[in-house]
Amino acid sequence: IDPIDGTKAFITGKPLFGTLIGLLKDGVPWIGVMDNPALDEVWAGAPGIGATRNGETVRCRPCPDLASAWLYTTSPQMHQGLNFGHFENLRHGCRHALYGGDCYSYGTLARGRADLVCDSSMQPYDYVALVPIVEGAGGRMTDWAGGTLGLGGDGTVIASGDPALHDQAVAALGG
Repeated sequence: IDPIDGTKAFITGKPLFGTLIGLLKDGVPWIGVMDNPALDEVWAGAPGIGATRNGETVRCRPCPDLASAWLYTTSPQMHQGLNFGHFENLRHGCRHALYGGDCYSYGTLARGRADLVCDSSMQPYDYVALVPIVEGAGGRMTDWAGGTLGLGGDGTVIASGDPALHDQAVAALGG
């Protein structure tokens, strides 16, 4: 549970914060809910159900290559240190980079309005709820090396709306 994902957005009145509730099964994200109260939106994802926004099915959009991709990240500052060069490599390969969406960026990807979301310095409470939403919408979500997200890990997250794009993103990140 993350009661306020996007704390800085919440404090400054930016409506992209949310409450995240995720359930793991055998150590892997299984069911996820994201509530964005300022936007009156509730997102959910689970195996066999897919992903929804306010009860309506959402789907990621196709994007065959990095050069066409719209990339979101919460903040470039979160990639400082060892991850910055890897993030910059991905960012420079994409058509556009946008900042500041917090958890809502993953919903934007799930409804087909973005192609990639790349974050680092993440904790399980930041992403466990989002994995079933992204994957339920047809996308992929892993760490930067392409590994399964769970309770462990290095805090890196890459989400792709088009599974074919995912391998390109992981390669650009050095995975």
